[in-house]
Amino acid sequence: MDLVTEFTIFVLAAFVGFEVISKVPATLHTPLMSQTNAIHGIVMLGGLIVAGYAEGALELTLAFIAIAFGAINIVGGFMVTDRMLGMFSRKKPKPADGEKGS
Repeated sequence: MDLVTEFTIFVLAAFVGFEVISKVPATLHTPLMSQTNAIHGIVMLGGLIVAGYAEGALELTLAFIAIAFGAINIVGGFMVTDRMLGMFSRKKPKPADGEKGS
């Protein structure tokens, strides 16, 4: 594919992604983030494939940006999921006055 086609696909994917995410209610953002980690992994894989076939500096730069954004989204998704699951864990009771806590 030539660079214009690749850039057109990138712009259309960004537009569709923005439109889909902007329609999601705020209460569903955390579960959505935890479920889309696999999609971000595919973005990273796509960036690695593009980097392997890159013939110019612009293609290599776009591949690097895709890999970096995919990695940020994956790590952020796992952090948000961990925090969300931490909200449902049982809290340890606080020690009463005069008792030593461990």
